[in-house]
Amino acid sequence: MSYFKFCPNCASQNIEFINHRRFECFDCGMVYFQNVAAAVAVIIEKDGKILFTVRNREPKMDMLDLPGGFTDPDETSEETCARELKEELNLDISPAHFKYFKSQPNDYLYKGIPYKTEDFVFTARLPENVNFNLEESEISEIRWIKKEEIHLNEIGFDSLRKAVADYLRS
Repeated sequence: MSYFKFCPNCASQNIEFINHRRFECFDCGMVYFQNVAAAVAVIIEKDGKILFTVRNREPKMDMLDLPGGFTDPDETSEETCARELKEELNLDISPAHFKYFKSQPNDYLYKGIPYKTEDFVFTARLPENVNFNLEESEISEIRWIKKEEIHLNEIGFDSLRKAVADYLRS
């Protein structure tokens, strides 16, 4: 783990980070497990097109993404979907209206630190009479792309690229 140089408990440099999962200090005995972070993404389809967002920040700035984000403590994946769509796009969709599609592991590199995530992908129907209001600090624009015109290499994260490919095949 080259991005941590000292034990956060005793400041020792006698540390090891095994398989990017288990951090251990051999001086004070501190052990820290880097667990997988839960995240969600939502596929919304309308009239043969899928809704994509364009990332307005790193990682993967200017690349296609699906609306979604990280799960907060004590929150279900469906609640995360509802919260993130409200925050990012001003969409009001009840947690009960998200349908699980699949999960996919992901590597999320943020400010030089790799985070292992498990991305839970859901589908949802777009509510009637939608007025999008983008969270511009995260999203520069939305794009509705016809399914047959989606270029998977334009999707920023491998996990979502694989999920969209599976969705298009289903």
